[in-house]
Amino acid sequence: MADSPLLSWQLRGADPVAFQVEVGGVWSSGRVTDPAAISARYAGPPLRPGTRYDWQVTLWDRDGTPGTARSWFETGLDTWSAAWIAADPDAVEHVDPPTEGDLALRDHGLLPCPQLRRAFHARSRVAAARLHISAKGLYAATVNGHRAGDGRLTPGWTDYRRRIQYQTLDVTRWIAEGENVLGVTLADGWWSGYVGFDPRRPGYHYGRFPELIAELHLTYADGSAEVVGTDDAWRVGHGHVRYADLLKGECHDLRAATPGWDRPGFDDAGWRPVVVTGRDHTRLAASPDEPVRAVREIAPAAVTRLGPAAHLVDFGQNLAGRLRLALPELRPGTRVVIRHAETLDGAGRLDTANLRTADATDVLVSAGPATVFEPDFTYHGFRYAEISGVADLGEVSAVVLHSDTAWAGTFECSDPEVNRLQRNIEWGQRGNFVSVPTDCPQRDERLGWMADAQVFLPAACFNADVAAFFAKWLRDVRDAQTPDGGFPNVAPRLSGVAEEGAPGWADAGVLVPWQLYRVYGDPAFLDVDSMAAWVDFVHRHNPDLIWRARTGPHYADWLAPGPATPRDLLATAFFHRSADLTARAAGVHGRTADEERLRRLAGDIRTAFIKTFAPAPGRLAGDTQTGYLLALAFGLLPPEWVAPAARRLAELVEEHGPQTGFLGVNLLCPVLSAHGRADLAHALLRRTDPPSWLHQVRNGATTVWERWDGKGAPSMNSFNHYAFGSIGAWLYGGVAGIGQAPGSVAYRELVIRPLPGDLSWARASYESARGRIAVSWERAEGAFHLAVTVPPGSTATVHLPDGQTHHVPSGDHLFRSTQET
Repeated sequence: MADSPLLSWQLRGADPVAFQVEVGGVWSSGRVTDPAAISARYAGPPLRPGTRYDWQVTLWDRDGTPGTARSWFETGLDTWSAAWIAADPDAVEHVDPPTEGDLALRDHGLLPCPQLRRAFHARSRVAAARLHISAKGLYAATVNGHRAGDGRLTPGWTDYRRRIQYQTLDVTRWIAEGENVLGVTLADGWWSGYVGFDPRRPGYHYGRFPELIAELHLTYADGSAEVVGTDDAWRVGHGHVRYADLLKGECHDLRAATPGWDRPGFDDAGWRPVVVTGRDHTRLAASPDEPVRAVREIAPAAVTRLGPAAHLVDFGQNLAGRLRLALPELRPGTRVVIRHAETLDGAGRLDTANLRTADATDVLVSAGPATVFEPDFTYHGFRYAEISGVADLGEVSAVVLHSDTAWAGTFECSDPEVNRLQRNIEWGQRGNFVSVPTDCPQRDERLGWMADAQVFLPAACFNADVAAFFAKWLRDVRDAQTPDGGFPNVAPRLSGVAEEGAPGWADAGVLVPWQLYRVYGDPAFLDVDSMAAWVDFVHRHNPDLIWRARTGPHYADWLAPGPATPRDLLATAFFHRSADLTARAAGVHGRTADEERLRRLAGDIRTAFIKTFAPAPGRLAGDTQTGYLLALAFGLLPPEWVAPAARRLAELVEEHGPQTGFLGVNLLCPVLSAHGRADLAHALLRRTDPPSWLHQVRNGATTVWERWDGKGAPSMNSFNHYAFGSIGAWLYGGVAGIGQAPGSVAYRELVIRPLPGDLSWARASYESARGRIAVSWERAEGAFHLAVTVPPGSTATVHLPDGQTHHVPSGDHLFRSTQET
């Protein structure tokens, strides 16, 4: 992504014909005639670091009437003076917990979380204070005892060997004249804690212990400035957080608490000096996305007493987060243990088999007084929690955590079970968008699997504004790309975990940027050099254009319940798709030579695909649903072979139900609909026998499962896995009918084509990059009624089920037909 800020706006009211952007008196775009514009890239002189800039956009409509909107942004740091600091791990003074008996703590050798503090003096009134802060690991910062910022699990996960994000927090209101204290607690997080499932390297993927860097920039009322940074003047001690790990859980021993440690007046003479570990600032980068936040709390749906001091809490919803538990006064040393799980076993107790080595257990050791316990440096995937060690539960709630992407879409219809499916898809997105798009939030994995992300992305874009979230993740993807162009299977890259990219997984490095460009309209998503390097990598190792070499672990059509799609067919289809989309990306950027070269390559791959895998019209090698879906969706067949291939696909679906895995499922209903079989797509949607989406719903699912039927080896059975939830894109785009023309970006040219099936009504809305899109239809009084909202600056082609077509401008429109075909 470009470094210059993208200044964007969403439209309301009349269609614009021109715009002008002005930034803080330093740059103006001048009046630009562009009815399609919804953003402008800053192109003025270099911006000063650490500076707030006011900006405004003026839009003119056809009548010459202007309208103005205003906003602001702040720039980050260009240079750092602070040092990286840490607690000396070899000088940790443990307050060792018991190793046997009821109070034993299973700490896995994890170290206590260090508390770092720095007292400083503000000589007069402070007009502004900005805390720029990051960590190798996780941090929670306070200023005079007040939590700085509302982010959780900060600074987020990146490949720290390449890039470390920092946040900028406004802490002005907490700074007082005189003595002040910066306090920071550190935890291992993804940096040095347990991550993934590799038993040979369960932790220490990036480093051995967490480190901190921070600069507090003070601007006094008289205009003078001061910087308080991390250096050897900081002091470190240990308090009540005895360990914290994303997979294992977190332990608070309140007997070891140090009240007031992050406030003025605390005596830190017994604390140790920190260790300065380095001054390398080259990897620091400002966060481009919203952080993980605690976005809501959920009350229990049911509480069951398991014994005199044990309770089972059902929150009625599978989610990612942790518990907040109000505890009464307890005997000092009392150990309260919270275990988490997605499901129950046959005896009504927690079923933790699918967690593998993720203990997902939080512990509090009481100091006596009543308290509220909530972990700070961990999260779990769960619906159920077992709380032991306390006879009478106080208030308990589940705190939901996810990257705070603004919700953008709504969908509902006349079938309550389909509505539950949509809610399951939404909750799967929430639970797996935690700094990176993970596969699952519960077991010892939680990795940024690239196939899952690319398959689900169209649905994710309808549900929420994920532009910034995926802009950040695309940096992780590019950071993971090898010098010879190869993408891995997970991003951020994790050593030892499926490093060489598989077909459909590594291709996310091309498919994801293209989808984001289509939805949000920003060409900066398209890094043509990175995309072309991947295509050339595959080509270099497969000069005959059939992708058989360098396929990595080749997961094929993962978890497909039917016959296996030939691996080289599947791989070659994605090779063509990546070449084709990269050619289009080159065209967007005006790189004509690259576009022509890659178009020729895509055409040659298509020819090789037909020769190798299409022995006769309407037939493909392997004769699988996914094979036909890929060939039809990616345009791999001669025009005269398309109809017979679509008929064969429909025959297979009618005979067997869905037999697709991760790489075919997102295409299933869209391709059937595009080839005249919306009836069959609706039949799949409403199907209740396994494999089906509603089978999960009828069996109590509140998120989408990893496997169609929820069965299989317990160690490979996640109940919160969003890949099969990719059907959500068809709910918006097929059932409701919100789509855009092939050459359109950011919904400039809408195509509204509702596919009602046997539903009696449906409605959807979507806050697009351009403005609000809404569709609502119903069958009533023998007619089909359709209401459409087209955002300013857009047009729409509306297709009614009876074959009528209408071309309409922006605004609200009503349509009625009395006959459906």
